Amino acid sequence: MKFTNKQIQTLQDIILARRDVRGNNFLSEKIPQEDIDKILFSAIHAPSVGYSQPWKFVVIDDEKIKKEIRENFDIENEKAKNIFKDKKIYKELKLEGIKEAPINIAVFYEYPNEPTIGMTSIEKMGEYSVVCAVENMWLMARALNIGLGWISILDEKKVLKTLNAPKNTQLVAYLALGYVDEFYKEPELKTAKWKDEKTLQECTVSNRWV
Repeated sequence: MKFTNKQIQTLQDIILARRDVRGNNFLSEKIPQEDIDKILFSAIHAPSVGYSQPWKFVVIDDEKIKKEIRENFDIENEKAKNIFKDKKIYKELKLEGIKEAPINIAVFYEYPNEPTIGMTSIEKMGEYSVVCAVENMWLMARALNIGLGWISILDEKKVLKTLNAPKNTQLVAYLALGYVDEFYKEPELKTAKWKDEKTLQECTVSNRWV
């Protein structure tokens, strides 16, 4: 299958329009199950090392569970505030949307029970595969005009306990999903001047570092 220039441009537009959405932007409107299924369908068609498909997804709409995860975040965020105490803007940032978003999805890596092609030298390739699934979810969600935020300021062990996760799993991502009042024209942290945007030239090396 060959794609047209229009299709290529559409994909690029979706990539450039993807945003990490926060709680102050989420709406309470329910997400249709068919759209949740489309997001998960895109996830399980991500590339995976040795065709291992090592992902597990926990779809959460239970308010008690979301409340417990939010309390987890609050504790960890207080620690982070101390780390970034010299950056006053940190306290003003809304860094999660756990309770505001109608749906949360916890994304797990499931450890293999047998040797996996491609993981004999770099064991983390399995976890990287799960990250590919998350990116697929992010792009599909944006194409559906659904906001997605990745919440990483969490104590993983507590999340595992809250979700009664099996011992052979590892949390890779905790995501908040919902419709939004607007998608920002540029990343929120870029607008806040948290860091300067890197150019393609800054991120590219020819052959090897000199």
